[in-house]
Amino acid sequence: MAEMVPNPLYQALGEALRTVEPLLDEVEKNIETPFQAFHSGKVWNGPAAKRFDEQLTHHRTRLRASGDKITSDLRQALARTPQKVTEEEAKVIRARYGLS
Repeated sequence: MAEMVPNPLYQALGEALRTVEPLLDEVEKNIETPFQAFHSGKVWNGPAAKRFDEQLTHHRTRLRASGDKITSDLRQALARTPQKVTEEEAKVIRARYGLS
């Protein structure tokens, strides 16, 4: 039986998830703070503020949905990727995806 080695794709997907999650958290935090400040009613009022609020709310919602989709896709790919493969499979995976 061929010796099993760590799957470089599994490792890369795990690393991508560990890299992306804190970045998404930071981006969400950076939009949430001004969003909450804006909704305090102390920042800006009037018709232009209402239009801005609609746009800000749209972008905040889109940002959250996109972040959820990215992490969900990475988790699903990680779940269906074997943790170990043969050495030959690992070589093919490294070459195919440009992994070291």
